[in-house]
Parts: sequence; structure tokens; C-alpha cells
Amino acid sequence: MRYGTGAALVMAAALLWSLQGLAFRQIEAADPWAILFWRSLGMLPVLALFIAVRGRGRLVAAILGAGRDGVIGGLGLIFAFGGAVYAIQSTTIANAVFLFAASPFLTALLAWAVLGERVPARTWASIGVAALGIAVMVWGGLDRGALAGNLAALSSAAGFAVFTVTLRRGGIRDPLPGVVLGGVFSMIAAAAMTGLAGGTLAVTLPDAGWSLGMGAVTLAGGMVLYTLGSRAVPAAELTLFTMLEVMLAPFWVWLVLGETASRATLAGGLVILAAMALSAIRPRRGAAVPGAPA
Repeated sequence: MRYGTGAALVMAAALLWSLQGLAFRQIEAADPWAILFWRSLGMLPVLALFIAVRGRGRLVAAILGAGRDGVIGGLGLIFAFGGAVYAIQSTTIANAVFLFAASPFLTALLAWAVLGERVPARTWASIGVAALGIAVMVWGGLDRGALAGNLAALSSAAGFAVFTVTLRRGGIRDPLPGVVLGGVFSMIAAAAMTGLAGGTLAVTLPDAGWSLGMGAVTLAGGMVLYTLGSRAVPAAELTLFTMLEVMLAPFWVWLVLGETASRATLAGGLVILAAMALSAIRPRRGAAVPGAPA
């Protein structure tokens, strides 16, 4: 695959992911646990079909190949998916997605603590800048009653960090079987929490449609495009391309629904974006061809 094709696929994935906030705002009555259940259900067939086609029908073998680390990573996705749903339901889209963007920095810290991976000085500087942006946003949320949503967004970022680090520890190159496990675990967790709260997973047909559509199209579809495109794009540039999601998600809800963000959210979000750019942009050495082994 050529670099240009890979970059286009990754940007298309970011575009799909950026539409999730707008889809969330169409849901009228379903609570976060019900949304998590139906969104996960919509995601699973698409990912399972992609894994089966790519692996020539060896779906079960691919999932079992994820092993213990895949299971742990899948459990981390309960917090990643559940925290994201709650955050978007509890605060503005801008607030949520800017805090989701902290995931690469939490991943670097966790990999340093658990795997002993060296963290370059540039990354430490980026983490410090991102922490400042997070502090601005969380502090601003205290006055607007969005603290719970902010904390949920950070728990989502932490869940993704756990998922990434456990797969890295196990040497698992393909994250999709772990994501399938995460979807199954999220459905189980959503059903259990709904039962404990005395609620119901039954939702209106429109709410079910939006939740299933998010899982099948924006979430799973984006992950398939990202997986394909990432094979031809260096990791640092992947970070830059996925910033498109962070920038577009607040734009769509502002354009269509008129949802705006507070000054603290915008200020903190810009600081986090600057930290991402600082981490991703590195001086090139030589004329290495962008790409990754298949």
C-alpha cells in the first residue's frame, strides 16, 4: 500500500470517529449503559467479519490468539468505551474529545511504569504540557457541573492506555481481536450494571438504531479503515492524522446543533492539541520510506 493511500484511510477513519458525538446527540432517552450495550452489539459483527475475511475464516483462532493480554486489554476497554459514553452524555463533545486525546500520554506513562520503556525528553515535555491542558479543563468543569463527565473522559483515556500497553506487553500486533473481546465484555458489564440499577436495556427503536449505527459504522468502520491505513503510515504521523477527529467532533455539533464549549474547554483543548503536535513532530533522519511491516 502506498503512503498516500494509507494516510487517506487513516484520515477517513478519523472523520468517521468525529461523527460519533453528533450521533450521540440524536439519542433521546437511552441511558449510558443501554447505549454501551447496543453500540458494542453493533460493533461486533463488523469487526468479526473483517477479521474472518482477512484471516481466511480463522476468526476463533484470531480471538484465542489474543491470549491473557488480549483479555486484560479487553477488560480495559470496558472503561474506555463506558467512560466515553458517560462523558459524552454528561458534558460537551469538545470537553470529552479533548480529554480523550490524553490517551497517548497516559499510554507513555503506563508503558514506562509497567514495561520499563524509555520516555524521551520530548515526550516528557509533551506530557507536562498535556497535564496543564487537562488541569485547565477539569478546573473549568468544577464551575459548570461537568466534573463527573471530565473524570469519565479521563477514565476512558486511561482504559485505552491499559488496552494499548497490555497488547504491547504480549507482543500482539493486531489489536482487533482484543477490541472484539472488549465489545463482548462491555455488553456483559452493561447488562450487569443495568440489572444492579434496576434498569432496562430495552430502548426505543430510534435510540437503538443510532446506537447500533455508531457501533457498526463510525466505531467499527473507523477501526477497520485505521487498521488498514496504519500499515503504511509511521506512528508519529498517525497521531497527527487522528487529531482530525479531535478538531472535527466539536465542529460538527456546533455546525448542526449549535453546541458550544466553554473558554476553559477551548483553552485546555488547544494546549492538549499542542502537546500532541509536540510529541508527534520529530526531525527526520535520512530519507526513510514511511511504512510498517505487514
